[in-house]
Amino acid sequence: MAANKGLISKDTTTDESQTMLSYGVKPYQATPNEEYMNDNQKKHFEHILMTWRNALLQGGDVTIEDLQNASNENPSDISDQASMEEEFALKLRKRDRERKLISKIEASLQLLKNDEYGYCEECGIDIGIRRLEARPTATLCIDCKTIAEIKEKQQMR
Repeated sequence: MAANKGLISKDTTTDESQTMLSYGVKPYQATPNEEYMNDNQKKHFEHILMTWRNALLQGGDVTIEDLQNASNENPSDISDQASMEEEFALKLRKRDRERKLISKIEASLQLLKNDEYGYCEECGIDIGIRRLEARPTATLCIDCKTIAEIKEKQQMR
């Protein structure tokens, strides 16, 4: 885990589209005729998910410190106070999104442990290595995700 120590201090984000390259994780190099979700691939995705989770958890510690420091300040100007309260609210919303993302990461780690990670929960086919690297918490293949998004748009009308 010592190798991850430097990676965890990276700035965190709740945007799942952030690439794992920003955490120093290299794309998986498949070998010819390699079985899908073999032990090497599972280790690769476990590393990605654990690194991401640890970065988010560490980012939460920083957010808590920032919020504690901000609560000790008492600006005299009402506009400064309003700005500080708005910044406080934004940090809390960001932290809530991170909390939800950590839950998704935990669910993905559980799927990995149960040998169910990497397979579409709708149709059961392989989600694909590159899609999982781009979105490690994906639970749908690209086709099922596209259909779900179309249905969602139709329900919004």
